Amino acid sequence: MTEQNGRVALVLGATGGIGGEVARKLAARGWHVRALNRDAAKARTRASNFEWIQGDAMNAIDLMTAAQGAGLIIHAVNPPGYRDWEKLVLPMLDNTILAARSVGARILLPGTVYNFGPDSFPLLRENSPQHPVTKKGAIRVEMERRLEVASRTGARVIIVRAGDFFGPGAASSWFSQGMVTPGKLLTTAKNPARCGVGHQWAYLPDVAETMARLIECGDRLPSFAVYHMDGFWDADGCQMVAAIKRVAGGTIKTQAFPWWIVPLAAPFVTFMRELKEMRYLWREPLRMSNERLITELGSEPHTPIDEAVRASLVSLGCLPRAGQEGEARVSVRAVH
Repeated sequence: MTEQNGRVALVLGATGGIGGEVARKLAARGWHVRALNRDAAKARTRASNFEWIQGDAMNAIDLMTAAQGAGLIIHAVNPPGYRDWEKLVLPMLDNTILAARSVGARILLPGTVYNFGPDSFPLLRENSPQHPVTKKGAIRVEMERRLEVASRTGARVIIVRAGDFFGPGAASSWFSQGMVTPGKLLTTAKNPARCGVGHQWAYLPDVAETMARLIECGDRLPSFAVYHMDGFWDADGCQMVAAIKRVAGGTIKTQAFPWWIVPLAAPFVTFMRELKEMRYLWREPLRMSNERLITELGSEPHTPIDEAVRASLVSLGCLPRAGQEGEARVSVRAVH
């Protein structure tokens, strides 16, 4: 599609996991994808089929300029390295709302489970009470509140909440930073879950496909449309690590995640601070109901877990790519 068709999507965070995946899904459907980036020349080398615009989501003029002619803004941007989250996240969203109102674009926000505290567990619906117990959760609640307010004055919003991301491109995730070691062939998988405590995961391509389908039927959605995904439900907290072991041929070791190290490393490592704050999500079972999503779409995109895990591990360099298995086996024999 060309810009004349009106199917222009401005993507904020197109070099990130969910932003990049949604952008690719839309481009494959004929959308003209425009991406705002602080280093557009470098980003263009990663995805030459997007229209890259030099600019910063923190700059309202940059965002407004990039949004001209767009019918959709994907707000999937995060501060670099998650630094200064509390200072940057809300101003960026305010710029998106301002731009969307100005050009008449719909806003799509990837949501999270951080909005909810244990008082709403174990079954979370779209309208469950939101009493977050973390700073990031409180900011997430405020983001959605601002979008809801905007929807009452002409803006149109879609929010898709999902579990912990995994998959190609999900670099800052529990899967890639807590369970395996990127760039290292898999020998051990760590399990952060408690035995018997269920946990919800979301495969990134499935989340992006869900978002793309909702965008396509956007004209029939309410002005403030919120949906939960079921994703991959690990009923006893052991199914994800079991899938990793199956995909790896059953030869790897599994062990409990060393939670004791998190408070020690948290003052020095940003990701460890994130883990410490979100540990409550691993202590109790929680599951988001996708009934509203099923009613709207008829089904939820769902990649078989072993296929999803294999693609995730290959993308992280933890398993050899197709055609490299023999070479990897030779290397292992040489080492031993």
